[in-house]
Amino acid sequence: MKQHNDNIALLIDSDNASHNGLDPVLTALAELGTVNIRRAYGNWRKQSLKGWVDILHKYGVEPQQQFDMTKGKNATDMKMTIDAMDLLFRGNVTGFGIMSSDSDFMPLAMRIRQEGLPVYGFGSAKSPEAFKQACSRFIDVDALVKADKRHRTSSKSDVKASAKTDNGNIAGEGGAGKVDDELLNLLIDAYLATKRDAEGYASLSEVGKIAGNRSSFDVRNYGFSRLSEMFESVPNFQTKRDDNGQLFVKRLR
Repeated sequence: MKQHNDNIALLIDSDNASHNGLDPVLTALAELGTVNIRRAYGNWRKQSLKGWVDILHKYGVEPQQQFDMTKGKNATDMKMTIDAMDLLFRGNVTGFGIMSSDSDFMPLAMRIRQEGLPVYGFGSAKSPEAFKQACSRFIDVDALVKADKRHRTSSKSDVKASAKTDNGNIAGEGGAGKVDDELLNLLIDAYLATKRDAEGYASLSEVGKIAGNRSSFDVRNYGFSRLSEMFESVPNFQTKRDDNGQLFVKRLR
Protein backbone atom coordinates (compact mmCIF):
# COMPACT_ATOMS: atom_id res chain seq x y z
CA MET A 1 0.00 0.00 0.00
CA LYS A 2 1.27 3.46 -0.90
CA GLN A 3 2.40 5.60 2.01
CA HIS A 4 1.05 9.12 1.82
CA ASN A 5 4.33 10.60 3.07
CA ASP A 6 6.32 9.08 0.19
CA ASN A 7 8.40 11.74 -1.54
CA ILE A 8 8.64 11.29 -5.30
CA ALA A 9 10.95 13.08 -7.75
CA LEU A 10 9.99 13.59 -11.40
CA LEU A 11 12.88 14.47 -13.71
CA ILE A 12 11.98 15.49 -17.26
CA ASP A 13 14.21 15.37 -20.32
CA SER A 14 12.30 18.04 -22.23
CA ASP A 15 14.17 17.39 -25.48
CA ASN A 16 12.90 13.79 -25.50
CA ALA A 17 9.45 14.06 -23.95
CA SER A 18 6.12 15.59 -24.96
CA HIS A 19 4.61 18.26 -22.75
CA ASN A 20 1.15 16.84 -23.57
CA GLY A 21 1.84 13.90 -21.29
CA LEU A 22 2.71 15.80 -18.12
CA ASP A 23 -0.75 15.79 -16.56
CA PRO A 24 -1.38 12.02 -16.91
CA VAL A 25 2.22 11.30 -15.89
CA LEU A 26 1.72 13.14 -12.61
CA THR A 27 -1.49 11.19 -12.10
CA ALA A 28 0.30 7.89 -12.70
CA LEU A 29 3.07 8.78 -10.26
CA ALA A 30 0.47 9.25 -7.53
CA GLU A 31 0.69 5.46 -7.14
CA LEU A 32 4.11 5.96 -5.58
CA GLY A 33 3.37 9.01 -3.46
CA THR A 34 3.41 12.80 -3.63
CA VAL A 35 5.47 14.30 -6.46
CA ASN A 36 7.12 17.05 -4.47
CA ILE A 37 10.19 17.41 -6.71
CA ARG A 38 9.42 18.36 -10.30
CA ARG A 39 12.26 19.42 -12.57
CA ALA A 40 12.43 19.84 -16.34
CA TYR A 41 15.77 20.11 -18.14
CA GLY A 42 16.46 21.81 -21.45
CA ASN A 43 17.69 24.84 -23.33
CA TRP A 44 14.65 27.06 -22.97
CA ARG A 45 15.88 29.29 -25.79
CA LYS A 46 14.85 26.59 -28.25
CA GLN A 47 11.57 27.25 -30.02
CA SER A 48 10.87 23.53 -29.99
CA LEU A 49 10.48 23.65 -26.19
CA LYS A 50 7.89 26.42 -26.20
CA GLY A 51 5.14 23.94 -25.30
CA TRP A 52 7.04 23.05 -22.14
CA VAL A 53 7.74 26.69 -21.27
CA ASP A 54 4.03 27.48 -21.44
CA ILE A 55 3.02 24.86 -18.83
CA LEU A 56 5.96 24.65 -16.40
CA HIS A 57 4.54 27.11 -13.88
CA LYS A 58 1.01 25.71 -14.23
CA TYR A 59 2.20 22.36 -12.91
CA GLY A 60 4.80 23.67 -10.49
CA VAL A 61 7.74 22.31 -12.49
CA GLU A 62 11.13 23.88 -11.82
CA PRO A 63 12.93 24.66 -15.11
CA GLN A 64 16.63 23.75 -15.27
CA GLN A 65 18.45 25.72 -17.95
CA GLN A 66 21.06 23.75 -19.92
CA PHE A 67 22.87 25.58 -22.72
CA ASP A 68 24.03 23.67 -25.79
CA MET A 69 27.73 24.36 -25.46
CA THR A 70 28.63 22.17 -28.43
CA LYS A 71 26.52 21.86 -31.58
CA GLY A 72 24.81 18.50 -31.80
CA LYS A 73 25.24 17.76 -28.11
CA ASN A 74 23.40 18.84 -24.97
CA ALA A 75 24.17 18.74 -21.28
CA THR A 76 20.67 17.71 -20.24
CA ASP A 77 21.45 14.00 -19.71
CA MET A 78 24.46 14.67 -17.54
CA LYS A 79 22.73 17.30 -15.40
CA MET A 80 19.68 15.08 -14.87
CA THR A 81 21.88 12.18 -13.84
CA ILE A 82 23.89 14.30 -11.39
CA ASP A 83 20.72 15.69 -9.82
CA ALA A 84 19.17 12.23 -9.57
CA MET A 85 22.21 10.86 -7.76
CA ASP A 86 22.25 13.85 -5.40
CA LEU A 87 18.59 13.26 -4.56
CA LEU A 88 19.15 9.52 -4.19
CA PHE A 89 21.95 9.79 -1.66
CA ARG A 90 20.39 12.56 0.37
CA GLY A 91 17.91 9.87 1.38
CA ASN A 92 14.81 12.05 1.25
CA VAL A 93 13.35 10.62 -1.97
CA THR A 94 11.47 7.32 -1.98
CA GLY A 95 10.83 6.94 -5.71
CA PHE A 96 11.65 8.44 -9.10
CA GLY A 97 9.93 9.20 -12.36
CA ILE A 98 12.09 9.70 -15.47
CA MET A 99 10.24 11.26 -18.38
CA SER A 100 12.31 10.54 -21.48
CA SER A 101 12.69 8.18 -24.42
CA ASP A 102 16.49 8.32 -24.32
CA SER A 103 18.40 5.08 -23.73
CA ASP A 104 21.17 7.09 -22.04
CA PHE A 105 19.11 6.93 -18.84
CA MET A 106 19.22 3.14 -18.66
CA PRO A 107 22.26 3.10 -16.28
CA LEU A 108 20.59 5.71 -14.06
CA ALA A 109 17.38 3.71 -13.79
CA MET A 110 19.34 0.57 -12.96
CA ARG A 111 21.39 2.37 -10.30
CA ILE A 112 18.28 3.74 -8.61
CA ARG A 113 16.70 0.30 -8.51
CA GLN A 114 19.87 -1.15 -6.99
CA GLU A 115 19.24 1.13 -4.00
CA GLY A 116 15.81 -0.45 -3.61
CA LEU A 117 13.80 2.51 -4.89
CA PRO A 118 11.14 2.26 -7.61
CA VAL A 119 11.70 4.17 -10.84
CA TYR A 120 8.94 4.72 -13.38
CA GLY A 121 9.96 5.49 -16.95
CA PHE A 122 7.66 7.55 -19.16
CA GLY A 123 8.35 7.70 -22.88
CA SER A 124 7.18 6.70 -26.33
CA ALA A 125 6.39 3.15 -27.37
CA LYS A 126 9.51 3.28 -29.57
CA SER A 127 11.82 3.90 -26.61
CA PRO A 128 14.79 1.51 -26.54
CA GLU A 129 13.92 -1.79 -24.90
CA ALA A 130 17.00 -1.54 -22.66
CA PHE A 131 15.64 1.61 -21.00
CA LYS A 132 12.15 0.11 -20.66
CA GLN A 133 13.40 -2.97 -18.86
CA ALA A 134 15.75 -0.97 -16.64
CA CYS A 135 12.74 0.76 -15.08
CA SER A 136 10.53 -0.75 -12.39
CA ARG A 137 7.74 0.13 -14.78
CA PHE A 138 7.81 1.76 -18.17
CA ILE A 139 4.64 3.51 -19.27
CA ASP A 140 3.82 4.57 -22.82
CA VAL A 141 3.00 8.29 -22.55
CA ASP A 142 1.00 8.28 -25.80
CA ALA A 143 -1.23 5.55 -24.35
CA LEU A 144 -1.59 7.58 -21.16
CA VAL A 145 -2.65 10.68 -23.11
CA LYS A 146 -5.20 8.74 -25.15
CA ALA A 147 -6.63 7.10 -22.03
CA ASP A 148 -6.82 10.48 -20.32
CA LYS A 149 -8.72 11.97 -23.26
CA ARG A 150 -11.18 9.07 -23.25
CA HIS A 151 -11.70 9.47 -19.52
CA ARG A 152 -12.36 13.20 -19.82
CA THR A 153 -14.79 12.69 -22.70
CA SER A 154 -16.62 9.99 -20.78
CA SER A 155 -16.84 12.17 -17.66
CA LYS A 156 -18.27 15.10 -19.57
CA SER A 157 -20.96 13.03 -21.21
CA ASP A 158 -21.55 11.02 -18.01
CA VAL A 159 -21.67 7.88 -20.11
CA LYS A 160 -19.51 4.86 -19.51
CA ALA A 161 -19.05 3.11 -22.83
CA SER A 162 -18.39 -0.53 -22.13
CA ALA A 163 -18.11 -3.44 -24.55
CA LYS A 164 -19.26 -6.83 -23.28
CA THR A 165 -17.44 -10.07 -23.92
CA ASP A 166 -19.19 -13.40 -24.43
CA ASN A 167 -19.18 -14.05 -20.67
CA GLY A 168 -20.52 -10.61 -19.75
CA ASN A 169 -17.23 -9.08 -18.68
CA ILE A 170 -16.16 -5.55 -19.51
CA ALA A 171 -13.62 -5.29 -22.33
CA GLY A 172 -12.03 -2.02 -21.31
CA GLU A 173 -13.15 1.58 -21.22
CA GLY A 174 -14.66 2.53 -24.56
CA GLY A 175 -13.81 -0.97 -25.82
CA ALA A 176 -10.24 0.21 -26.33
CA GLY A 177 -8.48 -2.32 -24.10
CA LYS A 178 -6.61 -5.08 -25.90
CA VAL A 179 -4.91 -8.18 -24.57
CA ASP A 180 -2.52 -9.94 -26.95
CA ASP A 181 -1.06 -13.45 -26.64
CA GLU A 182 2.18 -12.23 -25.05
CA LEU A 183 0.31 -10.34 -22.33
CA LEU A 184 -2.08 -13.24 -21.77
CA ASN A 185 0.87 -15.59 -21.21
CA LEU A 186 2.36 -13.12 -18.72
CA LEU A 187 -0.92 -12.96 -16.78
CA ILE A 188 -1.27 -16.74 -16.74
CA ASP A 189 2.33 -17.22 -15.56
CA ALA A 190 1.84 -14.64 -12.81
CA TYR A 191 -1.40 -16.32 -11.71
CA LEU A 192 0.26 -19.73 -11.59
CA ALA A 193 3.09 -18.32 -9.45
CA THR A 194 0.73 -17.15 -6.69
CA LYS A 195 -0.86 -19.02 -3.82
CA ARG A 196 -4.46 -20.01 -4.58
CA ASP A 197 -7.33 -21.10 -2.37
CA ALA A 198 -9.30 -24.35 -2.67
CA GLU A 199 -11.48 -22.85 -5.40
CA GLY A 200 -8.48 -21.71 -7.40
CA TYR A 201 -8.72 -17.98 -6.61
CA ALA A 202 -5.59 -15.89 -6.16
CA SER A 203 -5.17 -12.36 -4.82
CA LEU A 204 -5.41 -9.91 -7.70
CA SER A 205 -2.82 -7.60 -6.13
CA GLU A 206 -0.35 -10.49 -5.80
CA VAL A 207 -0.84 -11.49 -9.43
CA GLY A 208 -0.22 -7.90 -10.51
CA LYS A 209 2.86 -7.64 -8.32
CA ILE A 210 4.40 -10.76 -9.81
CA ALA A 211 3.62 -9.61 -13.36
CA GLY A 212 5.23 -6.26 -12.59
CA ASN A 213 8.33 -7.91 -11.18
CA ARG A 214 8.81 -9.97 -14.32
CA SER A 215 8.69 -7.02 -16.73
CA SER A 216 7.90 -3.32 -16.96
CA PHE A 217 4.25 -4.34 -17.30
CA ASP A 218 1.62 -1.65 -16.78
CA VAL A 219 -2.10 -1.97 -17.59
CA ARG A 220 -2.31 1.56 -19.03
CA ASN A 221 -0.08 0.52 -21.93
CA TYR A 222 -2.97 -1.71 -23.05
CA GLY A 223 -5.78 0.81 -22.72
CA PHE A 224 -7.01 -0.14 -19.23
CA SER A 225 -7.12 2.06 -16.15
CA ARG A 226 -7.01 -0.72 -13.53
CA LEU A 227 -5.69 -4.26 -13.24
CA SER A 228 -9.16 -5.52 -12.31
CA GLU A 229 -10.57 -4.03 -15.51
CA MET A 230 -7.98 -5.90 -17.55
CA PHE A 231 -8.74 -9.27 -15.94
CA GLU A 232 -12.48 -8.70 -16.33
CA SER A 233 -11.95 -8.26 -20.08
CA VAL A 234 -10.21 -11.62 -20.52
CA PRO A 235 -12.52 -14.66 -20.91
CA ASN A 236 -9.69 -16.83 -19.53
CA PHE A 237 -10.20 -15.36 -16.05
CA GLN A 238 -12.97 -14.74 -13.56
CA THR A 239 -12.88 -12.18 -10.75
CA LYS A 240 -14.70 -11.92 -7.43
CA ARG A 241 -14.68 -9.59 -4.43
CA ASP A 242 -14.82 -10.80 -0.83
CA ASP A 243 -16.71 -9.21 2.04
CA ASN A 244 -13.76 -6.90 2.77
CA GLY A 245 -13.67 -5.60 -0.78
CA GLN A 246 -10.50 -7.45 -1.73
CA LEU A 247 -10.38 -8.71 -5.32
CA PHE A 248 -9.45 -12.24 -6.36
CA VAL A 249 -8.94 -13.82 -9.75
CA LYS A 250 -9.35 -17.39 -11.03
CA ARG A 251 -8.14 -18.93 -14.29
CA LEU A 252 -10.95 -20.59 -16.24
CA ARG A 253 -8.91 -21.86 -19.19
